[in-house]
Amino acid sequence: MNYSLEIENLSKTYPHSDFRLDRVSFKIPAGTIMGFVGENGAGKTTTISAILNTIQKDGGKVKVFGQEMSDNNIDVREDIGVVFDAVNFSPELTPKKLSNVMSRIYKNWNQDYFLTTTNKLDIPLNRKVKQLSRGMTMKLAIVVALSHSPKLLILDEATSGLDPVVREEILDLFLEFVENENHSILMSSHITTDLEKIADYITFIHKGKSILTEKKDTLIYEYGIARCKAEQFINLDKEEDILSYRKRGHQVDALVKNKTVFEKKYGDIIIDNVTIDEIMLLLVKREG
Repeated sequence: MNYSLEIENLSKTYPHSDFRLDRVSFKIPAGTIMGFVGENGAGKTTTISAILNTIQKDGGKVKVFGQEMSDNNIDVREDIGVVFDAVNFSPELTPKKLSNVMSRIYKNWNQDYFLTTTNKLDIPLNRKVKQLSRGMTMKLAIVVALSHSPKLLILDEATSGLDPVVREEILDLFLEFVENENHSILMSSHITTDLEKIADYITFIHKGKSILTEKKDTLIYEYGIARCKAEQFINLDKEEDILSYRKRGHQVDALVKNKTVFEKKYGDIIIDNVTIDEIMLLLVKREG
């Protein structure tokens, strides 16, 4: 299998801080979208910064298209598009002038794509960046990232601040992007419903550790939540059948990896479908 991004045992510490990025590992197959999920402070932005080599990692490896990232690897950087939740375009530039600047920076700048997509998303070309709303500015940042013809798109909360209609348009752009089997996306987002729509894989990170990577469809269609009474929970095989659990009053919510198998084994226990948010909550707030 070809991978656009390979992260192995990525580690990072900071002076005078208790936070530690602790051997984070995951891989993104070419042609797929990886959702990157975790609570605030879990290590998502630190991981992305280490991938981009904008901070010095303490250990581990980052490979992009099979090559280790370094300051000298200019060609690989050309193939990466990045959108952070804070956009740093010059406030005095208009999108039209910005495209002229970018066309001189990136050798593969696609002006036709830029003009077509800004028109599609109703981005005004002659209004200064400082006059644009946050949502409009984020749309512009995404279009700019896609217009220099990257192969890997890295997004850190890039759809935050966008209304549902615009988010749907942006998600369609992402799906079009990965129709090319050489393209991939790493998408960090708190809007997990977006990830449920477009992601192929989900990686969960908590307190600097990657705690689960799984196919999105497996999470949605095979995982489940068993709603147990306390006396029912006592009789469960915790090692075999339960990934994590959380007590809620007299009820215990247990994360189950295979709800079909669980239902056959424990027919008297209610088991519900699960969302990405619920899985994250049970993994993060787990009591066992």
